[in-house]
Amino acid sequence: KRMSQEVDGEVLGEEFKGYVFKISGGNDKQGFPMKQGILSAGRVRLLLKKGASCYKQRRTGERKRKSVRGCIVAANLSVLNLVIVKKGEGELPGLTDNSHLRRLAPKRATKIRKLFNLAKDDDVRKYVVRRELPAKEGKKAASKAPKIQRLVTPVVLQRRRARIALKKTKAIKSREAHAEYEKLLVQRAKEAKQARQEQA
Repeated sequence: KRMSQEVDGEVLGEEFKGYVFKISGGNDKQGFPMKQGILSAGRVRLLLKKGASCYKQRRTGERKRKSVRGCIVAANLSVLNLVIVKKGEGELPGLTDNSHLRRLAPKRATKIRKLFNLAKDDDVRKYVVRRELPAKEGKKAASKAPKIQRLVTPVVLQRRRARIALKKTKAIKSREAHAEYEKLLVQRAKEAKQARQEQA
């Protein structure tokens, strides 16, 4: 097996029956990380640059030769990282038995629409998820709501129309100025010609 391949959970033990795992990485006994794309079960030294896995650039344009382990799983690994692809019958304590709720709800208008399955003409502002804040002594319980981003309001449409109108007026103005300049050039050329004829 190698990285990004799927493994049946029953191989690892009876408690993982029905689970399907994906191999996402690992480290060998000396701590060198597995790198995707290196078809070897041993260690290699690669010249790595910015954006490559297993390497963090310290200075701009820096490249470094580093030891990394191949992506093929072998006996010399000390850690193998797995990702659950399919949940099995039993629960895994500390992993699948508890669900983590999202602390914050979506903020962007399209994402709120997607979450609540809203149509184009529904008012997004009514569906903003408010977050309750812990009540302070002697004060009412307060709540917080995010400012909706990319919300198309009459003001936004008005600004858009104003921008387009400004662009159009600028284009007309520049065309007129160009025509005037061409006229002036023709006039100057005529005057220069007349001056030359008079001198002759």
